[in-house]
Amino acid sequence: MEKATFAGGCFWCMVKPFDSYDGIEKVVSGYTGGHVENPTYEQVCSETTGHYEAVQITFDPTKFSYEQLVEIYFQNVDPFDAGGQFFDRGKSYQTAIFYHDADQKEVAEKVMKRLESDVFTKKVAVELLPAKPFYEAEEYHQDYYKKNSGHYERYFTGSGRKNFVEQLRRNYFEG
Repeated sequence: MEKATFAGGCFWCMVKPFDSYDGIEKVVSGYTGGHVENPTYEQVCSETTGHYEAVQITFDPTKFSYEQLVEIYFQNVDPFDAGGQFFDRGKSYQTAIFYHDADQKEVAEKVMKRLESDVFTKKVAVELLPAKPFYEAEEYHQDYYKKNSGHYERYFTGSGRKNFVEQLRRNYFEG
């Protein structure tokens, strides 16, 4: 098993896209990239920890490749927004791919370069950073889309993410 770590704004919205594929063992919401050990949600939201809201995916690379994960990631974020995601603003909501080794870095760079040259019409604002310690978020954040499906759907739609992602897929990935 390997790990992949992605920051894509609100972590509630980043679990579901990865959660249903054969070869993905688990998707965990949490915090990474900052300087505070074992941060709380309130601390991360205060923008004083340096952490991003992120998901960490445990996957079997013989069944599901890291490249496939990166492709899914880019279909579920606004790759051009450096200031956060949708109505969630600030560092804790910015996008980043946290690579765990040189191979992951190379794959992420390859996908980003291909998307910038062949698919997108603008430069990608997603940061590519070395993985740092990952801290699991509080239990009530885990699998939020399953536990609180009504609130999740309202948030996913109301934030603008749903319409953006649907348009992104139509304009760039389904053509």
